[in-house]
Amino acid sequence: MKIVLDTNCLVNIIMPGSYNNDIWQAFRAAKYVLCVTNEILFEYHEILAKRYNALIANTVMKELIETPNVERVNPTYRFNLIKADPDDNKFVDCAVIAGATYIVSNDRHFHELKQYDFPKVDVRTLTEFLGIVRTL
Repeated sequence: MKIVLDTNCLVNIIMPGSYNNDIWQAFRAAKYVLCVTNEILFEYHEILAKRYNALIANTVMKELIETPNVERVNPTYRFNLIKADPDDNKFVDCAVIAGATYIVSNDRHFHELKQYDFPKVDVRTLTEFLGIVRTL
C-alpha cells in the first residue's frame, strides 16, 4: 500500500506517546510505502523545524531519505485540482503520479477531490488511516 502523508499528519505521528504514533511505527516496520516529492520533503522539514526544532526536523528527514519504503516521485504534470488552497496540490500530484492508495490528511481542502472522477484520489483522515494501519 502506498500513501501520501499531508504535513499536518506527519507532525501528529512522529512523537512517541502520540495517539497516532502507531502510524509512524508501521512506517518504520515497512507496512506501507510513503510517497514524497522534493517539494513535500521541503515542506515537512520547514514545518517540523517550526513546530518542534531543527534537530527533530533533521532527524526525521534523515530517516525519510534513508528508508527503503519511501518512494521519491517527480511529477511532471500539475493537475491543479484543489482551488481553495493550491499549495495542497503537491500532495495530489504526488499521489496520482505514484499511484498511491490514499492521501492521508485532516485538511478539509482535500474534500474538493470528491467532485472529480479522474484522476481518482482516495483521501483518508488520520483517524481512518490509523484504523487501517492497526489491521496490518
